[in-house]
Amino acid sequence: MSEKLEHMAFLSLLVAVTLLFGLLLWPFLAPMLWAAIIAVLFHPVQVWLSRRWGERPNTIALVTLLACVVLVVLPVLFLLISFLQQGLALFEKIEAGQLQPGVYLEKIRAAFPGVQALLERLDIDMTTARENAAQAAVTASQFLARNALAFGQGAFGFMLQLALMLYVAFFLLRDGRALVEKLIHALPLGDERERHLFQKFAEVARATVKGNLLVAIVQGTLGGLIFWILGLPGPLLWGVVMTVLSLIPVVGAGVVWLPAALYLYAIGELVSATVLIAYGVLVIGLADNILRPILVGRDTKLPDWMVLLSTLGGISLVGINGFVIGPLIAVLFLAFWQIFSDEFNPGTRIEAAPDETSVGE
Repeated sequence: MSEKLEHMAFLSLLVAVTLLFGLLLWPFLAPMLWAAIIAVLFHPVQVWLSRRWGERPNTIALVTLLACVVLVVLPVLFLLISFLQQGLALFEKIEAGQLQPGVYLEKIRAAFPGVQALLERLDIDMTTARENAAQAAVTASQFLARNALAFGQGAFGFMLQLALMLYVAFFLLRDGRALVEKLIHALPLGDERERHLFQKFAEVARATVKGNLLVAIVQGTLGGLIFWILGLPGPLLWGVVMTVLSLIPVVGAGVVWLPAALYLYAIGELVSATVLIAYGVLVIGLADNILRPILVGRDTKLPDWMVLLSTLGGISLVGINGFVIGPLIAVLFLAFWQIFSDEFNPGTRIEAAPDETSVGE
């Protein structure tokens, strides 16, 4: 009885200390998550270098991290800086009265009388909407002006988190394999189950990040390119916005290019508007419909509806990082139940059957 009490007391303290430690690390969830993702994504580079250079863990980890910085981090920082510059320039034009969102809404209303009738049926007053749009633009400009210092502090915090992410990524690249083996030895789930779960984590992280980011970057690049070709203002700004929106399934870049096409129709630019709509549907839309199921659904073994719900749920739970965390939780959920089904009900096999689009057929 004494030994059993000691055992229970130790396990209780172990759980309590683990939860407290998790609480300490929670503010650093984003940099730690992305450090782990970097270690997973660039593991093949690390293996390739190990075969050529032998056992030189510090050098190999450092070179792999430098490759990540050059290929990923620096281009992303350049895009962010350009995005902020164009965004601030846009808000300055709105505040100076050079751009008037209310006028654009009025032009769209005049060009599409049917829209006015539909809005009236929905009890939406176009005049009020126009005034609200103008007021929102002015308010946003004033907010940016008043909170310039806060944005600077936010940029400083972002750089600190970036440095922390790279610091943790170096040690995960260097010691990741040994750390995984220690976790497998320590966890009381059975080595085979643990290896299966770690493998699932690596597969989902790789597929979700590579798939979603690649689709988003392709759509944002295509959208920014057509904006530049058609002479629309802020092509880089709207390209980045389309990239971010493309991370969310179903929403996508159409939230940006479709209103732009309607405005072009409203001001009489019929050829440009038609080109933009055709390009958005046939090029930007097909990039999402073709690439996302192949790169995300196939590798994660998740059907499209589960990819959508888990992504939206993850984003609502933890913000933009949820587009990785959501599908990861969904796949681990299926993996745990599959292990349970195989071991306790060996005569049945439960799987989330992917639909045709999920496997790219």
